[in-house]
Amino acid sequence: MCRKNPQAVRGFTLVELLIVVIILAVLAAIVVPQFASSTEDAKSAAADSSLANLRSTIDLYYQQHGKYPAAVTAVPTKACSGTAGTGALTTEAAFLAQLTLYSDADGGTCSVLDATNHKFGPYLKKATMPADPFMNVSTVQVVSTGDLNMLASGTTGGWKYDTLTGKVIINHTDHDDR
Repeated sequence: MCRKNPQAVRGFTLVELLIVVIILAVLAAIVVPQFASSTEDAKSAAADSSLANLRSTIDLYYQQHGKYPAAVTAVPTKACSGTAGTGALTTEAAFLAQLTLYSDADGGTCSVLDATNHKFGPYLKKATMPADPFMNVSTVQVVSTGDLNMLASGTTGGWKYDTLTGKVIINHTDHDDR
């Protein structure tokens, strides 16, 4: 005859399991919003970093050329032994060419470094703009308004840049105050 020990087969009661589930639910309610806000914090930090890098790049270009990118055409007037840059005055193409290719003192661009003519830059290592972290858009709206209080054009995202002031912002009304 085999007798079972009543203490050995005892398990958790329904009340104990319910208490554990409630505790886990409370902890989840506390932790989940923390992760959601950390994502927004990371996007804000990435936006601040991208804007600081773009502003430094634009300022360096201004120091070496005496004018901001896209304030003049990116088509070179001096001999270019590589691929000549394109981009008319105040266009995204001129802005990108002048920041991603070698340039001469007048802003004309070339894909090949030339110690005589195209000795400045490139200022950005990639041939494209970084995407803004909020909308993941990398386009640049180039304007020449001279408005230091420039605001975003809407909620499309990307960047907005003024050739007269050198100001660059995120082109989204919720994030243009950075």
